Amino acid sequence: NSSRVAMEHVHEHTVDGCGDGGCGHDHAHDDHSHAGHDHSHGGLAGDGVGGQSTSKTEAATESGPDSVNMEKANEECVGPASEQAGKASGCDGCPNQKACAAGAGREEDPDLELIRQRLRDVRHKVLVLSGKGGVGKSTMSAQLAFALAAEGLRVGLLDIDICGPSIPHMLGLKGETVHQSGSGWSPVYVTQEGLCEDESEEVELGVMSIGFMLPDDDAAVIWRGPRKNGLIKQFLTDVEWGALDYLIVDTPPGTSDEHISLVQYLAKALNPQDGALIVSTPQEVSLMDVRKELSFCKKTKLRVLGVLENMAEYVAPLESFRFRNAVGADVTSDTLQKLRESCPEVLQLLAGADVFPRSNGGAEAMASAYGVPFLGRVPLDPSITRACEAGASYTATTRLAGKRSLLQPIVQQLLAAAAAEPSSMVE
Repeated sequence: NSSRVAMEHVHEHTVDGCGDGGCGHDHAHDDHSHAGHDHSHGGLAGDGVGGQSTSKTEAATESGPDSVNMEKANEECVGPASEQAGKASGCDGCPNQKACAAGAGREEDPDLELIRQRLRDVRHKVLVLSGKGGVGKSTMSAQLAFALAAEGLRVGLLDIDICGPSIPHMLGLKGETVHQSGSGWSPVYVTQEGLCEDESEEVELGVMSIGFMLPDDDAAVIWRGPRKNGLIKQFLTDVEWGALDYLIVDTPPGTSDEHISLVQYLAKALNPQDGALIVSTPQEVSLMDVRKELSFCKKTKLRVLGVLENMAEYVAPLESFRFRNAVGADVTSDTLQKLRESCPEVLQLLAGADVFPRSNGGAEAMASAYGVPFLGRVPLDPSITRACEAGASYTATTRLAGKRSLLQPIVQQLLAAAAAEPSSMVE
Protein backbone atom coordinates (compact mmCIF):
# COMPACT_ATOMS: atom_id res chain seq x y z
CA ASN A 1 0.00 0.00 0.00
CA SER A 2 1.00 3.65 -0.22
CA SER A 3 2.36 3.92 3.32
CA ARG A 4 4.45 0.77 2.88
CA VAL A 5 6.01 2.16 -0.30
CA ALA A 6 6.74 5.40 1.57
CA MET A 7 8.57 3.61 4.35
CA GLU A 8 10.52 1.38 1.97
CA HIS A 9 11.65 4.41 0.00
CA VAL A 10 12.85 6.27 3.07
CA HIS A 11 14.58 3.08 4.26
CA GLU A 12 16.37 2.82 0.93
CA HIS A 13 17.82 6.30 1.27
CA THR A 14 18.52 6.30 5.00
CA VAL A 15 20.01 2.88 5.69
CA ASP A 16 21.22 1.42 2.38
CA GLY A 17 24.40 3.22 1.36
CA CYS A 18 23.82 6.09 3.81
CA GLY A 19 21.32 7.65 1.44
CA ASP A 20 23.04 10.83 0.36
CA GLY A 21 26.68 10.05 0.22
CA GLY A 22 27.13 9.93 3.99
CA CYS A 23 29.58 7.02 3.53
CA GLY A 24 31.73 8.97 1.13
CA HIS A 25 29.74 8.32 -2.05
CA ASP A 26 27.91 11.11 -3.81
CA HIS A 27 24.51 10.02 -5.10
CA ALA A 28 23.48 13.49 -6.21
CA HIS A 29 23.39 12.45 -9.85
CA ASP A 30 22.18 8.86 -9.68
CA ASP A 31 20.62 7.65 -12.90
CA HIS A 32 17.33 6.99 -11.14
CA SER A 33 16.84 10.61 -9.96
CA HIS A 34 13.56 12.16 -11.05
CA ALA A 35 12.57 15.71 -11.77
CA GLY A 36 8.95 16.52 -11.00
CA HIS A 37 6.55 15.07 -8.47
CA ASP A 38 5.62 11.42 -8.42
CA HIS A 39 2.09 11.15 -7.04
CA SER A 40 1.71 7.44 -7.75
CA HIS A 41 2.40 6.50 -4.14
CA GLY A 42 2.78 8.00 -0.68
CA GLY A 43 6.56 7.78 -0.75
CA LEU A 44 9.29 10.22 -1.57
CA ALA A 45 9.54 11.05 -5.23
CA GLY A 46 12.89 10.33 -6.78
CA ASP A 47 16.43 10.22 -5.45
CA GLY A 48 16.46 13.98 -5.10
CA VAL A 49 13.48 13.80 -2.68
CA GLY A 50 10.32 15.81 -3.04
CA GLY A 51 10.27 15.48 -6.80
CA GLN A 52 13.43 17.48 -7.51
CA SER A 53 16.85 16.40 -8.66
CA THR A 54 19.42 17.01 -5.95
CA SER A 55 21.60 19.10 -8.24
CA LYS A 56 18.77 21.59 -8.79
CA THR A 57 18.15 21.97 -5.08
CA GLU A 58 21.85 22.34 -4.37
CA ALA A 59 21.96 25.18 -6.87
CA ALA A 60 19.29 26.96 -4.87
CA THR A 61 20.98 26.48 -1.51
CA GLU A 62 24.70 26.82 -2.16
CA SER A 63 26.35 30.18 -2.61
CA GLY A 64 27.65 30.66 -6.12
CA PRO A 65 27.84 33.26 -8.88
CA ASP A 66 24.33 32.49 -10.13
CA SER A 67 22.57 31.70 -6.86
CA VAL A 68 21.50 33.49 -3.68
CA ASN A 69 22.41 32.34 -0.16
CA MET A 70 20.28 34.29 2.33
CA GLU A 71 22.32 33.01 5.27
CA LYS A 72 25.19 35.25 4.09
CA ALA A 73 23.04 38.27 3.27
CA ASN A 74 23.76 41.74 4.65
CA GLU A 75 21.74 43.03 7.62
CA GLU A 76 20.16 45.66 5.33
CA CYS A 77 19.10 43.08 2.71
CA VAL A 78 16.06 44.23 0.71
CA GLY A 79 15.30 40.66 -0.35
CA PRO A 80 16.35 38.83 -3.53
CA ALA A 81 12.88 39.26 -5.07
CA SER A 82 13.00 43.07 -4.79
CA GLU A 83 13.50 45.21 -7.88
CA GLN A 84 16.31 46.90 -5.93
CA ALA A 85 18.06 43.59 -5.19
CA GLY A 86 21.78 43.95 -5.87
CA LYS A 87 21.38 47.69 -6.52
CA ALA A 88 20.36 49.20 -3.17
CA SER A 89 22.99 50.76 -0.90
CA GLY A 90 22.41 47.98 1.62
CA CYS A 91 23.66 45.47 -0.97
CA ASP A 92 27.20 46.87 -1.04
CA GLY A 93 29.72 44.20 -0.07
CA CYS A 94 27.15 41.40 0.10
CA PRO A 95 28.39 38.11 -1.43
CA ASN A 96 24.98 37.78 -3.12
CA GLN A 97 25.12 41.20 -4.80
CA LYS A 98 26.15 39.99 -8.26
CA ALA A 99 23.59 37.17 -8.32
CA CYS A 100 20.79 39.44 -7.05
CA ALA A 101 21.62 42.15 -9.58
CA ALA A 102 21.42 39.52 -12.32
CA GLY A 103 17.90 38.61 -11.16
CA ALA A 104 18.70 35.18 -9.70
CA GLY A 105 16.39 35.73 -6.75
CA ARG A 106 13.50 36.87 -8.94
CA GLU A 107 13.13 33.53 -10.68
CA GLU A 108 9.97 32.31 -8.98
CA ASP A 109 9.69 28.66 -8.10
CA PRO A 110 6.43 27.40 -9.66
CA ASP A 111 5.83 25.27 -6.55
CA LEU A 112 5.33 28.41 -4.44
CA GLU A 113 1.89 28.93 -5.94
CA LEU A 114 1.03 25.27 -5.32
CA ILE A 115 2.08 25.70 -1.67
CA ARG A 116 -0.05 28.83 -1.40
CA GLN A 117 -3.03 26.91 -2.74
CA ARG A 118 -2.42 24.03 -0.32
CA LEU A 119 -2.34 26.37 2.68
CA ARG A 120 -4.97 28.88 1.57
CA ASP A 121 -7.45 27.65 4.18
CA VAL A 122 -4.96 27.76 7.07
CA ARG A 123 -5.71 30.89 9.12
CA HIS A 124 -2.51 31.00 11.19
CA LYS A 125 0.89 29.45 10.55
CA VAL A 126 3.30 29.34 13.51
CA LEU A 127 6.94 28.35 12.99
CA VAL A 128 8.43 27.12 16.27
CA LEU A 129 12.14 27.99 16.36
CA SER A 130 14.99 27.58 18.82
CA GLY A 131 18.55 28.82 18.68
CA LYS A 132 19.93 25.55 20.03
CA GLY A 133 18.82 22.00 20.72
CA GLY A 134 17.61 20.74 24.06
CA VAL A 135 15.52 23.76 25.07
CA GLY A 136 12.18 21.95 24.69
CA LYS A 137 11.11 23.21 21.27
CA SER A 138 9.43 19.97 20.19
CA THR A 139 7.88 19.56 23.63
CA MET A 140 6.33 23.02 23.34
CA SER A 141 5.22 22.36 19.75
CA ALA A 142 3.46 19.14 20.76
CA GLN A 143 1.85 20.43 23.94
CA LEU A 144 0.76 23.74 22.40
CA ALA A 145 -0.86 21.78 19.55
CA PHE A 146 -2.73 19.69 22.14
CA ALA A 147 -3.72 22.83 24.07
CA LEU A 148 -4.96 24.69 20.99
CA ALA A 149 -7.01 21.65 19.95
CA ALA A 150 -8.51 21.59 23.46
CA GLU A 151 -9.78 25.12 22.76
CA GLY A 152 -11.92 23.67 19.98
CA LEU A 153 -9.58 24.89 17.24
CA ARG A 154 -8.66 22.93 14.12
CA VAL A 155 -4.93 22.28 14.43
CA GLY A 156 -2.20 20.78 12.26
CA LEU A 157 1.32 19.93 13.43
CA LEU A 158 4.05 19.60 10.79
CA ASP A 159 7.35 18.10 11.94
CA ILE A 160 10.21 19.22 9.68
CA ASP A 161 12.97 18.16 12.06
CA ILE A 162 13.93 15.55 9.47
CA CYS A 163 16.85 14.00 11.35
CA GLY A 164 15.19 14.04 14.78
CA PRO A 165 11.45 13.40 14.32
CA SER A 166 10.16 13.13 17.90
CA ILE A 167 6.64 14.47 17.28
CA PRO A 168 4.98 11.08 16.53
CA HIS A 169 6.11 9.80 19.96
CA MET A 170 4.98 12.96 21.76
CA LEU A 171 1.53 12.83 20.14
CA GLY A 172 1.00 9.14 20.90
CA LEU A 173 1.20 8.22 17.22
CA LYS A 174 4.15 5.80 17.13
CA GLY A 175 3.61 3.06 14.57
CA GLU A 176 1.20 5.10 12.45
CA THR A 177 1.87 5.44 8.72
CA VAL A 178 1.15 7.96 5.98
CA HIS A 179 -1.85 7.37 3.72
CA GLN A 180 -2.34 8.60 0.19
CA SER A 181 -5.62 10.05 -0.98
CA GLY A 182 -6.69 11.38 -4.34
CA SER A 183 -5.68 14.89 -3.27
CA GLY A 184 -2.32 14.10 -1.64
CA TRP A 185 -0.92 12.79 1.61
CA SER A 186 -3.39 12.66 4.49
CA PRO A 187 -2.21 13.79 7.95
CA VAL A 188 -2.32 11.25 10.77
CA TYR A 189 -5.03 12.33 13.22
CA VAL A 190 -4.90 12.16 17.01
CA THR A 191 -7.88 10.16 18.29
CA GLN A 192 -7.30 10.26 22.06
CA GLU A 193 -10.34 10.74 24.27
CA GLY A 194 -10.70 13.49 26.84
CA LEU A 195 -8.68 16.14 25.00
CA CYS A 196 -11.53 18.65 25.29
CA GLU A 197 -13.40 19.55 28.46
CA ASP A 198 -16.60 19.15 26.46
CA GLU A 199 -16.57 15.44 25.62
CA SER A 200 -19.11 15.98 22.85
CA GLU A 201 -16.78 18.35 21.00
CA GLU A 202 -14.81 16.70 18.21
CA VAL A 203 -11.06 17.32 18.33
CA GLU A 204 -9.22 17.95 15.07
CA LEU A 205 -5.46 17.56 15.41
CA GLY A 206 -3.61 16.29 12.33
CA VAL A 207 0.11 15.47 12.25
CA MET A 208 2.70 14.92 9.51
CA SER A 209 6.27 13.75 10.08
CA ILE A 210 8.97 11.71 8.38
CA GLY A 211 8.71 9.55 11.50
CA PHE A 212 5.59 7.97 9.97
CA MET A 213 7.66 6.83 6.96
CA LEU A 214 10.64 5.21 8.67
CA PRO A 215 10.91 1.40 8.69
CA ASP A 216 11.47 1.43 12.47
CA ASP A 217 11.92 3.91 15.32
CA ASP A 218 15.71 3.50 15.35
CA ALA A 219 16.28 4.15 11.63
CA ALA A 220 18.62 7.10 11.07
CA VAL A 221 17.93 9.72 8.40
CA ILE A 222 21.39 10.48 7.01
CA TRP A 223 20.66 13.16 4.43
CA ARG A 224 22.40 16.30 3.31
CA GLY A 225 20.55 19.61 3.13
CA PRO A 226 19.21 19.31 -0.43
CA ARG A 227 17.37 16.06 0.29
CA LYS A 228 15.95 17.41 3.53
CA ASN A 229 14.80 20.56 1.75
CA GLY A 230 13.18 18.45 -0.95
CA LEU A 231 11.13 16.51 1.61
CA ILE A 232 10.12 19.73 3.38
CA LYS A 233 8.85 21.07 0.07
CA GLN A 234 6.99 17.82 -0.58
CA PHE A 235 5.31 18.09 2.82
CA LEU A 236 4.15 21.59 1.85
CA THR A 237 2.99 20.68 -1.66
CA ASP A 238 1.52 17.23 -1.07
CA VAL A 239 -0.11 17.18 2.39
CA GLU A 240 -3.85 17.88 2.30
CA TRP A 241 -4.50 19.79 5.54
CA GLY A 242 -7.87 21.22 4.60
CA ALA A 243 -9.24 24.10 6.68
CA LEU A 244 -7.20 24.79 9.83
CA ASP A 245 -7.18 27.48 12.48
CA TYR A 246 -3.51 26.84 13.30
CA LEU A 247 -0.65 25.02 11.59
CA ILE A 248 2.24 24.55 14.01
CA VAL A 249 5.58 23.84 12.29
CA ASP A 250 8.21 22.19 14.49
CA THR A 251 11.60 23.07 12.99
CA PRO A 252 15.14 21.81 13.66
CA PRO A 253 17.27 23.85 16.08
CA GLY A 254 19.43 26.69 14.79
CA THR A 255 19.25 28.73 11.60
CA SER A 256 20.17 26.08 9.07
CA ASP A 257 19.49 25.60 5.39
CA GLU A 258 16.12 24.02 6.22
CA HIS A 259 14.92 27.22 7.90
CA ILE A 260 15.96 29.39 4.99
CA SER A 261 14.29 27.05 2.51
CA LEU A 262 11.12 26.83 4.63
CA VAL A 263 10.69 30.61 4.69
CA GLN A 264 11.36 30.77 0.94
CA TYR A 265 8.85 28.00 0.23
CA LEU A 266 6.23 29.80 2.33
CA ALA A 267 6.91 33.17 0.67
CA LYS A 268 3.47 33.32 -0.98
CA ALA A 269 1.61 31.40 1.72
CA LEU A 270 2.42 33.46 4.83
CA ASN A 271 -0.20 35.96 5.99
CA PRO A 272 0.53 39.10 8.06
CA GLN A 273 -0.79 37.23 11.13
CA ASP A 274 1.70 34.35 10.69
CA GLY A 275 5.09 34.25 12.33
CA ALA A 276 7.64 32.61 14.60
CA LEU A 277 7.45 31.42 18.18
CA ILE A 278 10.97 31.27 19.63
CA VAL A 279 11.71 28.91 22.53
CA SER A 280 14.64 29.57 24.86
CA THR A 281 15.95 28.70 28.30
CA PRO A 282 17.00 31.50 30.70
CA GLN A 283 20.80 31.27 30.59
CA GLU A 284 23.12 33.28 28.36
CA VAL A 285 24.43 30.23 26.46
CA SER A 286 20.88 29.80 25.12
CA LEU A 287 20.03 33.49 24.75
CA MET A 288 23.07 34.16 22.58
CA ASP A 289 21.70 31.65 20.06
CA VAL A 290 18.20 33.13 20.30
CA ARG A 291 19.65 36.49 19.28
CA LYS A 292 20.90 34.79 16.12
CA GLU A 293 17.37 33.45 15.62
CA LEU A 294 15.98 36.97 15.93
CA SER A 295 18.57 38.14 13.41
CA PHE A 296 17.38 35.37 11.08
CA CYS A 297 13.78 36.57 11.44
CA LYS A 298 14.88 40.12 10.65
CA LYS A 299 16.78 39.06 7.53
CA THR A 300 13.92 36.93 6.24
CA LYS A 301 11.25 39.47 7.30
CA LEU A 302 9.51 36.85 9.42
CA ARG A 303 7.25 38.26 12.10
CA VAL A 304 8.04 37.21 15.69
CA LEU A 305 4.86 36.25 17.52
CA GLY A 306 6.78 35.97 20.76
CA VAL A 307 9.56 34.48 22.85
CA LEU A 308 8.82 31.73 25.36
CA GLU A 309 11.15 30.96 28.26
CA ASN A 310 11.11 27.22 28.93
CA MET A 311 12.57 25.43 31.97
CA ALA A 312 12.37 28.72 33.85
CA GLU A 313 12.55 26.80 37.14
CA TYR A 314 12.04 23.30 38.44
CA VAL A 315 8.58 22.88 39.97
CA ALA A 316 7.12 19.80 41.68
CA PRO A 317 4.99 18.95 44.75
CA LEU A 318 7.12 18.80 47.88
CA GLU A 319 5.96 15.25 48.56
CA SER A 320 7.60 14.10 45.31
CA PHE A 321 11.09 15.18 46.41
CA ARG A 322 13.79 12.88 47.78
CA PHE A 323 15.73 14.03 50.83
CA ARG A 324 19.32 13.24 51.85
CA ASN A 325 21.26 14.19 54.95
CA ALA A 326 24.71 15.79 55.11
CA VAL A 327 26.51 12.50 54.43
CA GLY A 328 24.28 11.57 51.48
CA ALA A 329 22.07 8.99 53.17
CA ASP A 330 18.45 8.82 51.99
CA VAL A 331 16.12 10.18 54.70
CA THR A 332 13.07 10.67 52.48
CA SER A 333 10.75 8.32 54.36
CA ASP A 334 11.50 9.79 57.79
CA THR A 335 11.30 13.38 56.54
CA LEU A 336 7.94 12.91 54.82
CA GLN A 337 6.56 11.10 57.87
CA LYS A 338 7.54 14.00 60.15
CA LEU A 339 5.93 16.48 57.76
CA ARG A 340 2.72 14.45 57.62
CA GLU A 341 2.55 14.42 61.40
CA SER A 342 3.44 18.05 62.06
CA CYS A 343 2.28 20.06 59.03
CA PRO A 344 0.64 17.88 56.34
CA GLU A 345 -0.54 20.91 54.36
CA VAL A 346 3.09 21.66 53.46
CA LEU A 347 3.30 18.47 51.39
CA GLN A 348 0.71 19.87 48.98
CA LEU A 349 2.81 22.93 48.20
CA LEU A 350 4.70 23.22 44.93
CA ALA A 351 8.42 23.60 45.56
CA GLY A 352 10.57 25.38 43.01
CA ALA A 353 14.24 25.98 42.30
CA ASP A 354 16.19 27.64 39.52
CA VAL A 355 17.70 25.20 37.03
CA PHE A 356 19.60 27.74 34.90
CA PRO A 357 20.93 31.17 35.88
CA ARG A 358 18.67 33.92 34.50
CA SER A 359 21.37 35.94 32.76
CA ASN A 360 20.72 39.67 32.42
CA GLY A 361 16.99 39.26 33.02
CA GLY A 362 16.60 36.13 30.90
CA ALA A 363 14.38 35.82 27.85
CA GLU A 364 11.97 38.52 29.03
CA ALA A 365 14.65 41.22 29.12
CA MET A 366 16.02 40.08 25.76
CA ALA A 367 12.55 40.19 24.15
CA SER A 368 12.03 43.69 25.51
CA ALA A 369 15.38 44.83 24.12
CA TYR A 370 14.46 43.53 20.66
CA GLY A 371 10.91 44.88 20.78
CA VAL A 372 9.16 41.52 20.43
CA PRO A 373 6.44 40.04 22.69
CA PHE A 374 7.35 37.90 25.68
CA LEU A 375 4.77 35.13 25.99
CA GLY A 376 5.75 33.93 29.45
CA ARG A 377 7.64 31.25 31.36
CA VAL A 378 7.08 27.51 31.50
CA PRO A 379 8.69 25.62 34.39
CA LEU A 380 10.52 22.32 34.17
CA ASP A 381 7.57 20.34 35.48
CA PRO A 382 7.81 16.52 35.65
CA SER A 383 4.13 16.26 34.71
CA ILE A 384 4.89 17.90 31.33
CA THR A 385 7.75 15.51 30.62
CA ARG A 386 5.64 12.53 31.70
CA ALA A 387 2.88 13.62 29.32
CA CYS A 388 5.36 13.81 26.42
CA GLU A 389 6.79 10.39 27.26
CA ALA A 390 3.29 8.92 27.29
CA GLY A 391 2.27 10.73 24.08
CA ALA A 392 -0.49 12.47 26.03
CA SER A 393 -1.85 15.99 26.42
CA TYR A 394 -0.50 17.76 29.50
CA THR A 395 -3.49 20.12 29.35
CA ALA A 396 -5.94 17.21 29.45
CA THR A 397 -4.14 15.26 32.18
CA THR A 398 -3.94 18.29 34.49
CA ARG A 399 -7.61 19.10 33.90
CA LEU A 400 -8.65 15.52 34.68
CA ALA A 401 -6.55 15.69 37.86
CA GLY A 402 -8.34 18.88 38.90
CA LYS A 403 -5.21 21.01 38.51
CA ARG A 404 -4.41 24.17 36.57
CA SER A 405 -2.43 23.85 33.35
CA LEU A 406 0.79 25.87 33.45
CA LEU A 407 0.55 26.20 29.67
CA GLN A 408 -2.83 27.93 29.63
CA PRO A 409 -1.43 31.49 30.04
CA ILE A 410 1.03 30.81 27.21
CA VAL A 411 -1.79 29.60 24.95
CA GLN A 412 -3.82 32.73 25.64
CA GLN A 413 -0.80 34.95 24.96
CA LEU A 414 -0.13 33.12 21.68
CA LEU A 415 -3.75 33.46 20.58
CA ALA A 416 -3.64 37.18 21.38
CA ALA A 417 -0.32 37.67 19.58
CA ALA A 418 -1.54 35.87 16.45
CA ALA A 419 -4.73 37.95 16.38
CA ALA A 420 -2.96 41.27 17.06
CA GLU A 421 -2.00 43.85 14.48
CA PRO A 422 1.26 42.63 12.89
CA SER A 423 3.89 44.94 14.37
CA SER A 424 6.43 42.64 16.01
CA MET A 425 9.09 42.68 13.32
CA VAL A 426 12.65 42.68 14.68
CA GLU A 427 14.15 46.12 14.23
